[in-house]
Amino acid sequence: MEINELTAAEERVWRAFPRGEAVDFRDGADDDPAEGRDWGAERTVRAEVLRALLLDGPRQDGEIASLSLTGARITGRLDLQYATIDHPVRLRHCHFEEAPRYYAARLRELNLSESVLPGLVGHAMHVDGVVRLTRARCHGVMRLGGARIGGSLYLESAELTAPGADEPVLQLNQAAVGADLWAPGLRTHGQIRLNGATVAGSVNLNEARLSRPEGAALDAETFAVEGDMLVRSAEVRGWMGLRGARITGRLDLSYTRLSSPGGSALRAASTTIGELWLRKGPPMEGALNLRRAQLEVLLLEPESVPDEVLLGELTYTSLVPHEPAERRLPMLERERDGHVPHAYEQLTAAYRRVGDDHAARLVQLAKQRRHRHTLPWYGRMWGLAQDVTVGYGFRPLRAAGWLLSLLALGSVAYALHHPQPLKADEAPPFSPVFYTLDLLLPVISFGQDSAFAPHGWYQLLAYVLVLTGWILASTVIAGVTRTVSRQ
Repeated sequence: MEINELTAAEERVWRAFPRGEAVDFRDGADDDPAEGRDWGAERTVRAEVLRALLLDGPRQDGEIASLSLTGARITGRLDLQYATIDHPVRLRHCHFEEAPRYYAARLRELNLSESVLPGLVGHAMHVDGVVRLTRARCHGVMRLGGARIGGSLYLESAELTAPGADEPVLQLNQAAVGADLWAPGLRTHGQIRLNGATVAGSVNLNEARLSRPEGAALDAETFAVEGDMLVRSAEVRGWMGLRGARITGRLDLSYTRLSSPGGSALRAASTTIGELWLRKGPPMEGALNLRRAQLEVLLLEPESVPDEVLLGELTYTSLVPHEPAERRLPMLERERDGHVPHAYEQLTAAYRRVGDDHAARLVQLAKQRRHRHTLPWYGRMWGLAQDVTVGYGFRPLRAAGWLLSLLALGSVAYALHHPQPLKADEAPPFSPVFYTLDLLLPVISFGQDSAFAPHGWYQLLAYVLVLTGWILASTVIAGVTRTVSRQ
């Protein structure tokens, strides 16, 4: 392209390129690129001119060429697919009439911050440095699937919408980011897709507003983050999917509102996470799905637990903050699948690791009671007997109370009405206390019950004492056996 074919604005950009100088067409810092369609020729640059500069622009000895353009209206499509660009590309605060295309391109640096775009095509592009889209407004699909970014990807305070589009508004599936994915304050109206993507640093979505109420607002299946994933003080309308994701550091959802009524608001099944923080936010609207997840630390405040959870095969090493068992147990009662023994075992183990044996026993007692409701009627009756008598072995002193009460009842009754001896000349002196003990204790014999025979109601009382003695003995043995097996 010859310089005599350029407009005044384009010639200014052309002459600045070989020296790496910046060109700023703005009238003031408050210029809004959303109004760029009305900008005149004095700040309009054709995309073909920029393409010619980047592919084969002039050079100047001793200078580093770069394209640094601010506040321009760019007409036509900036098509750089498959191109190798050796210069930084900085097109800030610009208005693009057509979506730029960087498919499979190789770039040093790409900066589209504060620009307005109808879309972006960057599948499989390679960027050696950073990609900046800070405060950019994209009114179409941003396609970055399979991109390789050596530095960070910046999307802070960006706004992405794609009215009428059936595909995700931000596509980063299978992308690889060599540093951070930095997007605090991001606004999206449509799905973010991060399936199979990897981030070598951290992900920052603090104060983001992600909206796709009819489906997935954030779909990050098998997403891998080597650092932290921060989603603090955010609002997510639509479900957040992390199935099979691996987050080495912390997944922080503190102060965040998750809303997906009728479904699972957080789908983190089969994830591996260093620390999961769910605190200080309102209870999520929708279920919490942590099936088969593996966590080192689960920071979960009871107030943040939703009405429905899925915790089957969830494992965690530490559960914080430390709360009484009475405040943790309602979470397990909200399990969608009903009685899940593994969830009770995990909570019991967490309490034992911090030395709270009392809370651990309460959890195990609640587990047995929950299990009882799944049994047939005769199993429920036997379980109720164990619960009432010795608390399934977790409250053994209760059996002693029952025995003492029955001993007192039998002793008083038989003291007032001595049973007749079977053989008067051979019977030992009658003792109401030891006679009652003979009836209550099925193993020990003091020779009283075999020597005396009550009649009428006192005989019925003897049958009741024998039966309850056997029940108490059986439940105590079952409780002791369960306690020994736990040890």
